[in-house]
Amino acid sequence: MSKLIFIFIFVLSSALHASGNPATGEKKSMACLGCHGPNGNSVMPTFPKLAGQGRGYLVKQLQDYKSGARVNPIMAGQVASLSEQDMNDIASYFSIQQITQGSAKNDANIELGEKIYRGGKKDGEVAPCISCHGPEGLGIPSANFPALAFQHSMYLANQLKAFRQYTLNKQTGAALESRSNDYEGMMTSLTKGLTNTEIEAISEYISGLH
Repeated sequence: MSKLIFIFIFVLSSALHASGNPATGEKKSMACLGCHGPNGNSVMPTFPKLAGQGRGYLVKQLQDYKSGARVNPIMAGQVASLSEQDMNDIASYFSIQQITQGSAKNDANIELGEKIYRGGKKDGEVAPCISCHGPEGLGIPSANFPALAFQHSMYLANQLKAFRQYTLNKQTGAALESRSNDYEGMMTSLTKGLTNTEIEAISEYISGLH
């Protein structure tokens, strides 16, 4: 019987390690609140809301910051001392928080943003965003595709431009700040066909998800 109990405790402990402990994660997330806000709802448009984001996606981003696959000096310092368990705990905490609703600017080109989000852009070979991020912008947690709905439009636009810049850097030999930690190059491929106007429109649409 004692052996069975030991096995049960081992399995339970392993599952907890894999999924993270939200209660422990809340305590470990104190250092995150300065930029990402209470419960992961950042009020600063350049810092992303973490509330309600998929746990797997959050863990991957933390891992990428630590490995250098995603470059950000502030985040690199924050994650330097985090263990895998710390990352899972923090991600688990933020993943169960409720994200605050967003809204698009009154003068935003919502129609253009919705058109590209839902139907893509054939002439630029841009796939519909809805394919990976869903009709309501909730993403696909099992595939680590992030939720986007109600995210700050400025943050979204900055990330889309960073993905696009990776392609521009390769084409021109420049070394400007970019991002390329997307799955199979999907975002770097998609964004190279987008103009600034289209990026702004998509970002505003997603922020309010009209």
